[in-house]
Amino acid sequence: MPKPTTYKFCFGPWNLSEGQDPYGPPTRPVQSFDWKLEQLKALGYDAMMFHDDDAVPDVDNKSDAALKAEAKALKRKLDDAGIVAEIVAPRLWFDPRTVDGAYTSNDPKCRRYAIDRSLRCLDIAAHLDCDLIVLWLAREGSYIRESKNARRCFDYLVQAVDKMLAHHPKMRIAIEPKPNEPMDLAYVPTIGHALALAQLTADPKRVGCLIETAHALLAGLDPADEIDFACAFGKLWSLHLNDQNGLKFDQDKPFGSANLRVAFNQVRALERNGYGRKGEYVAFDVHPFRTTKVEHWTAHLENSRRTFLRLVEKARSFPETEAQSLIADRNYAALDQLVLEHLMGK
Repeated sequence: MPKPTTYKFCFGPWNLSEGQDPYGPPTRPVQSFDWKLEQLKALGYDAMMFHDDDAVPDVDNKSDAALKAEAKALKRKLDDAGIVAEIVAPRLWFDPRTVDGAYTSNDPKCRRYAIDRSLRCLDIAAHLDCDLIVLWLAREGSYIRESKNARRCFDYLVQAVDKMLAHHPKMRIAIEPKPNEPMDLAYVPTIGHALALAQLTADPKRVGCLIETAHALLAGLDPADEIDFACAFGKLWSLHLNDQNGLKFDQDKPFGSANLRVAFNQVRALERNGYGRKGEYVAFDVHPFRTTKVEHWTAHLENSRRTFLRLVEKARSFPETEAQSLIADRNYAALDQLVLEHLMGK
């Protein structure tokens, strides 16, 4: 029997959000990156996720030399804290030039901007000794289907990824799918789409995926099945665990908050696939509730990890022999109750 995985955990600066939403202003004071790094370290997390402009603010207006100097300074700060950079992702959805898509914009100048920005993101990652780029294709889709040629847009996506692969030959790219929001409908809504797209690139071995619980649920899929599917290809390179109450906006609830059984099955999928044994991290892409007081600011991160570790215990202590007997007898009603009672502690 292989030794059980000892999981490593991370989160990003955005997971200590200040409470602003589309309907109201912040409910907590703005905090510096250094403060957020201190919270991550105090919580005992191992790594931090970054957008490119989390690592180097105002990326577009920095020279290559300034970008390198600031990224190297951040690397020293992380080293001093004993923290590594898990992923770096280009933030392509804030700039006015990406209002109609980044890589799939109808405007070639805007597509060029998106690729140039992405190549600079790869440079930042290299300076941070991070070899994993995450692409959340936020605006790669359409509000009006007739406004874009989707067949051409898939070519644009492959061309963009190919340029990134050529820019840094040792860098890996993980595509993070989501079916909607901010776009009405996205071109790469599921892990199946992401892995199919990877096969069209110049180096499919360096293109994998990142699964987010909420995004799978928004697509009407079970996140555990998505995990198993990605792992069947050896392509699950990162993970955003959270929760989601139905087919709504992306809620980023604490892990297990809405559906503990769905969370349990995600953990079982990670366990049976040996996720983490090659150094992969468990990231919690969760946000504090808008009502959260300053003194409770990190509770969602503490609770998510606590729930995850309790579910690891539940997965490892699951009465598998009894379950297999019930499966052989096709007694799924008893199996259903066995799961429920195991989760309830009987």
